[in-house]
Amino acid sequence: MSSVHIYASARLYGKTRIGKNSVIMENVILGYPTAKIMALAIKAKTDIENFDYNGTIIGESAIIRSNSVIYCDTKIGDNLKTGHNIVIRGSTIIGDNVLVGTNVVIDGNTIIGKNVSIQSNVYIPTNTEIEDNVFIGPNAVLTNDKYPIRKKYTLKGPIIRKGASIGANSTILPDIEVGEGSMVAAGALVTKDVPGWSLAIGQPARIAKLPEELNVLNRI
Repeated sequence: MSSVHIYASARLYGKTRIGKNSVIMENVILGYPTAKIMALAIKAKTDIENFDYNGTIIGESAIIRSNSVIYCDTKIGDNLKTGHNIVIRGSTIIGDNVLVGTNVVIDGNTIIGKNVSIQSNVYIPTNTEIEDNVFIGPNAVLTNDKYPIRKKYTLKGPIIRKGASIGANSTILPDIEVGEGSMVAAGALVTKDVPGWSLAIGQPARIAKLPEELNVLNRI
């Protein structure tokens, strides 16, 4: 890791690996243990710093800004760029060339493709899939529980297909598919699937024709 710059206040847990030409800023935590791993360390009467478990894998040329936390069992490709105070929970897979903006929370068991731009204050829940070349605007909220605390339900986040754009302050309900190349307008409440190459607008969102000049994949 000779070409990796890690600030002294950063903490690395588990078997964490960082690619060359990466910068890890102040108070970043990589390989943060899950509750299960903490319990195993306690049972083994071992400090978490000395406990052997899978950490975080970060590709080359990453920039991870201050106060960010990335949990164990997370694999991230090359050229990750983050804002401050992000949280990425365990068993998440992220491709190359991904931007994760300030205060973004990505819960575990999530798959994110390459060339994805996630703007500040976005929430992405457990069991979500985001394909390549997707843009998610600031303060967008994706959800995964149809009946919060009221009814047993297998958590299922949205699927955002290749090249889709999610507007600022929009909300997407659980188990919704946003089709390839489609756009969700700012402030929209998406309660049903959005066909590819269409526009979802309003509360609840209605499906409209996507303007001809917008029938191109995102340039990320």
